[in-house]
Amino acid sequence: KDNGGAIEVPQGLIHDWVSLVFVPGATLREVKSLFQDYDHHYRYYSPEVERSRLLSRHGDDFKIYLRMRRKKVVTVVLNAKFDVHYHQLDPSHLIVTSYSTRIAEVEAPGTPKEHELPVGKDGGFMWRSNSYWWAVEKEGGVYVQCETLTLTRDIPFGLKWLTAFFLDSTTKE
Repeated sequence: KDNGGAIEVPQGLIHDWVSLVFVPGATLREVKSLFQDYDHHYRYYSPEVERSRLLSRHGDDFKIYLRMRRKKVVTVVLNAKFDVHYHQLDPSHLIVTSYSTRIAEVEAPGTPKEHELPVGKDGGFMWRSNSYWWAVEKEGGVYVQCETLTLTRDIPFGLKWLTAFFLDSTTKE
């Protein structure tokens, strides 16, 4: 919201997800090491992350690549690059910010005809993605909170009924 009013996003949707987890017995150093192991994120976050790679690192600034697969009603494969910054406040507090710099939809993934669609000329399943991580070591483990904001296209008019179906089914649990 902007000054209490809704922010208009013509033909788009903003998704705001927050999660919190406690990792008992872990240290902040271990959690940070896992976060920064970008060459192996495909192992940790499979099947959603199919490939992952550290592109460059300069101190606390990282450039990374992720190939992501999202399967809901349809399956979408995306090649994405992110700028990630780490800020260690003190030995027990860490802040990580991640900003997408490029997201391209992959057409015919895993086939000889695989290719990226031009950025911005695709299905609009994800246009931007920013993540904000906070990690605190205390009480014999590490609390990790993540807030992710993504920008996607709006749901086509003919499929809006699905929104009500999925929202109703998730709120009943």
